[in-house]
Amino acid sequence: MHLDTPESPPDTPEQRKADRRRLLRAFNASLAFVLLLCAVFTAQHFVAWDALAIAPKSMSGLLGVLTSPLLHGSPEHLIANAIALLMLGTLALTAYPKATLRALPLLWIGSGLGAWLLGDAGSRHLGASGLTHGLMFLVFALGLLRRDRPAIAAAMLAFLFYGGMLLTILPREPGVSWQAHLGGAVAGLIAAWLFRRVDPAPPRRKYSWEIEEELARQAAITERDTYEPARPQDVPVLWQRGDGADARRGTVLAFPPIKKDPQ
Repeated sequence: MHLDTPESPPDTPEQRKADRRRLLRAFNASLAFVLLLCAVFTAQHFVAWDALAIAPKSMSGLLGVLTSPLLHGSPEHLIANAIALLMLGTLALTAYPKATLRALPLLWIGSGLGAWLLGDAGSRHLGASGLTHGLMFLVFALGLLRRDRPAIAAAMLAFLFYGGMLLTILPREPGVSWQAHLGGAVAGLIAAWLFRRVDPAPPRRKYSWEIEEELARQAAITERDTYEPARPQDVPVLWQRGDGADARRGTVLAFPPIKKDPQ
């Protein structure tokens, strides 16, 4: 059960509109990148694109680190990556807009370097699957590091739809660039650690029992201050040293002599 508190996010029509605009911006940005991939895939039929793919362990193949995520080898390859980018990109940009924008260059370069360093000489690597793995690991790791409710929810959604990416970072299927997957995953983990505090954490809503405990503590403090007497500042002194020569020994009071009864 939740109660409205000053620490709760305002649930107002303006806030709901702002959330919808944020989701729409994230979807539009992801969709624009997917459309760019479709346009590049169409242009691949008219130009020689082999030089733009990653050639592992080759200095000329380093150019592919920048261009290979835009290339795809088949419509099935493009569709699989487009769906993942649309879902994971929308999720990441909605939950962590600042962290995602700062992490994208790292994911892009990390996936390409993974393929260039670990790939077999003479092979060619292309596709945006390294980016998809980087986004999944970014969202999942941010949920573990931040541990607020929206972050945990985003991590659970990412794992629910694309948790299988945990297995595709290792060699399983011939012809699949697990090297790019691994590079993107490592880059996603590094980006999550570097940018985990870039987006401010949402205000935490308190449970009713937490509010009751705080009210009980405040009532106990008020009751103590009301019924408990104030702490004495000046303690009365019953015996004081005198001045002069007797100050070191104090004052000795003389007792009257004892009278004896006559017998």
